[in-house]
Amino acid sequence: MTASAVFILDMKGKVIISRNYRGDVPMNCVERFSGHVLEAEANDERPVWLEHGTTYIYIKYNNLYIMAVTQRNSNAAMILLFLYRLVEVFKDYFKELEEESIRDNFVITYELMDEMMDFGYPQVSEPKILRE
Repeated sequence: MTASAVFILDMKGKVIISRNYRGDVPMNCVERFSGHVLEAEANDERPVWLEHGTTYIYIKYNNLYIMAVTQRNSNAAMILLFLYRLVEVFKDYFKELEEESIRDNFVITYELMDEMMDFGYPQVSEPKILRE
């Protein structure tokens, strides 16, 4: 299971923070994500889809989209689980996960993303262990 990049976006699809772990996915893939999600109807929303060889996997939390992309044959359920664990860790650190808390804690957010994933492979996702 590998994720090439992880993005945190606002409701308009603009990147708040991103981390490119492998460098094999162009960073403009966010534009396709924005177009796809913002134009989709409520009954047509899918958390996983494939377009031009890139798999897009995302969750929606409060006023944020947390998205991972990969060009490898990765386990989508594992990536979804990682994204939910990422939200749980951020909530544990920031008390409330929203756009403002990400912007106010930019450095900590990057450090947590780096600790939780290494070269696209999930590592530690337990808040108690990350605090040590």
